[in-house]
Amino acid sequence: MTSRTTDSASGGTPAADRSAEPAAGAPRHGGAEPAPGAVLDPALAARLKRGADGLFPAIAQQYDTGEVLMLGWMDDEALHRTLTTGRCTYWSRSRQEYWVKGDTSGHVQHVKSVALDCDGDTVLVRVDQVGAACHTGDRTCFDADVLPLGR
Repeated sequence: MTSRTTDSASGGTPAADRSAEPAAGAPRHGGAEPAPGAVLDPALAARLKRGADGLFPAIAQQYDTGEVLMLGWMDDEALHRTLTTGRCTYWSRSRQEYWVKGDTSGHVQHVKSVALDCDGDTVLVRVDQVGAACHTGDRTCFDADVLPLGR
């Protein structure tokens, strides 16, 4: 599978190359082959809890305001790329490939920090968002439909 970058927050996150025979604990969703030597730190990989598909949620938050921007999905390779490039890379569940936020739209997420939650099953990526975070053109994926509280 050829790796291509897209920029859609709906149901998707980016894809990178994968090895033909995944290592123990590697994502099971398939994909392309990883570049030789491009591996997530084993100590960090051991702390991650992944779903059956090898993915875990990644919450993008504006670093200076705390605004929650979007939720995407990562695997070990996407996290490795995010940590080493300073740009958010996600795995697209619908397209089965990696995408780097902003590569097609220009709405880039510059990574300021990445934190693993207390359970090891979610990462919080603090970013400097350029333009809209949502594929709809909204600033965040949570702007359009605020639900009423039953008080």
